[in-house]
Amino acid sequence: MQTVNDRITFTFGTIAMTFFGYSVLALLLMHLLRPDYSPVNHMISDYGVGQYGWIMSTAFVAMGIGLLTLVIGLFRGGPRSTPARIGTILLAIASIGLVISAIFPTDLLPPSTRTGRIHTMSFLVNVISIMLAAILLSVSFGSQPRWRPFQRTAAVLASLIVIAFILQFLTLHRGMPYGLTNRFFVIVLFAWMFAISIRLRLLARA
Repeated sequence: MQTVNDRITFTFGTIAMTFFGYSVLALLLMHLLRPDYSPVNHMISDYGVGQYGWIMSTAFVAMGIGLLTLVIGLFRGGPRSTPARIGTILLAIASIGLVISAIFPTDLLPPSTRTGRIHTMSFLVNVISIMLAAILLSVSFGSQPRWRPFQRTAAVLASLIVIAFILQFLTLHRGMPYGLTNRFFVIVLFAWMFAISIRLRLLARA
C-alpha cells in the first residue's frame, strides 16, 4: 500500500522530470533560434546572450528547480547514508548555482566582466557539485536494498559524467571543439537526472 510519504516522493520525482523536460526543450529550441552559434565553438551558456537569452535563462532556472525537487525527493525516499546525504546537499548547492547562472549571463568576447566571471564561477561550482553528487549517490545506493538494483546504472552514468567533465576540461582552448564536449556533458547530466527521478517514482509507486 502506498504511504503518504511515497505519494509525496512520487510527486516530487514527477515535478523534477517536468522541469528537466522543459530545460531540454528550451535548449533544443535555442539551437533552432540561434543557428549563428556553432555547436562546435559555442557553449550552451552563450545562448544566454542576445535576443533570446531569456529562454536560456528559464532553462537554467528550470534545471535548478528540477534539482531542488529531486533533492527533496531523495531526502524523503533516497538512501540515508552519510555519502547520500552529502551528495544530496551538493545537488542543492548546484540548484542554487544554476539560478545564479541564469541571473548572470556569460561573456561572449573579451574583456571579461563581473557578470561573466560570476557565471564562470557558478558553472564550475555546478558541474563539480553534480559530478561529486553522482559519485557519492552511486556509492550509497548499494547500502539500501530498494536502491541496490539501480546502483550499476547509476555507476555507469556517474562514470560518463566524470569522462565528460574531463573531456570538457581538456578542450577548453581556442581551436578545440569545446562546444561539442560541453553538449556531451550536458546530455550525460540530463540522463543521470532523469534516471534518478524515474527511479524515485518507481520506488514510490512500488
